[in-house]
Amino acid sequence: MLYRQLSLQVNESTQLAWWRTADFKDLLFIAYGLLVLLAVFASYLLGVMHWLPQDPDEIDMGAIMAGPLSSGHLLGTDFLGRDILTRLVLGIQAYFLPGLLAIGIALGLGAVAGVLAGYRGGRAAAVVLYGSNLLDSFPRLILVLLVIAAFKADIYYVMVVVGITAAPLVASLVKGKVHALQQKNFIESAVALGIPASTIIFKHILWYNCRSLLLIQATLGMAEAILIETSLSYLGFGVQEPTPSWGNMVQAGANYLLQGNFWPSTAPALAILATVLGFYLLGDGLNNILERRR
Repeated sequence: MLYRQLSLQVNESTQLAWWRTADFKDLLFIAYGLLVLLAVFASYLLGVMHWLPQDPDEIDMGAIMAGPLSSGHLLGTDFLGRDILTRLVLGIQAYFLPGLLAIGIALGLGAVAGVLAGYRGGRAAAVVLYGSNLLDSFPRLILVLLVIAAFKADIYYVMVVVGITAAPLVASLVKGKVHALQQKNFIESAVALGIPASTIIFKHILWYNCRSLLLIQATLGMAEAILIETSLSYLGFGVQEPTPSWGNMVQAGANYLLQGNFWPSTAPALAILATVLGFYLLGDGLNNILERRR
């Protein structure tokens, strides 16, 4: 009976109807974010299954720099006559799996470090604090450039660095959750009831109390991964031609802006803006509802 009451107390936030705590703006944010997420996932599947409107590497010499809504090219073509819409869809592959890798590393390392620091305390907390301060002392861009110089311009290497450097923030948030539970005597009560430590950590701490936090950090982490990948590709350190990436598409099209040909760079730039905004708004809406910070 006591164990059941404890579980109900810990899980009370999941028993409340989440829409009762949401206002219209939060629901609008989440709806737009989910729409962007669905579009990204569907476009990724189209690229993986090769269900594309055109060959992304096919060069049409008769349609170089064709404008939007031209024959056979909905968004026009680039300076080599390649279909922009097809390359936009295929460019999602440049950040989708690497972004998931960065999110997985950040959430995994951050959750483990946060639980160790908050639940164990003592030397574990000191080691986690030292490691977090050490990572935060190095600028992320410098670390990324060092990895590129040491290995090669591979986006997966870059996202490993992004995931590792994002872990201290997740660890700090998880540690704060654990300390909040300790102030409510939750952990002491669970130990007194004879609940195994693994059950306390994975079920009652991470699942019941930290899942919303980790979900929000995952959405924000994907938005950050997109910005980093597109920025590096724009500078020439990320995905290299002829592999399409929204960043290198913007860079290639920027050379023709002064000639009045704005669509080769505007189309991928708008895709970056809409996608990053969608993930940020999704995280903001979930934060307002699940964490009840309004």
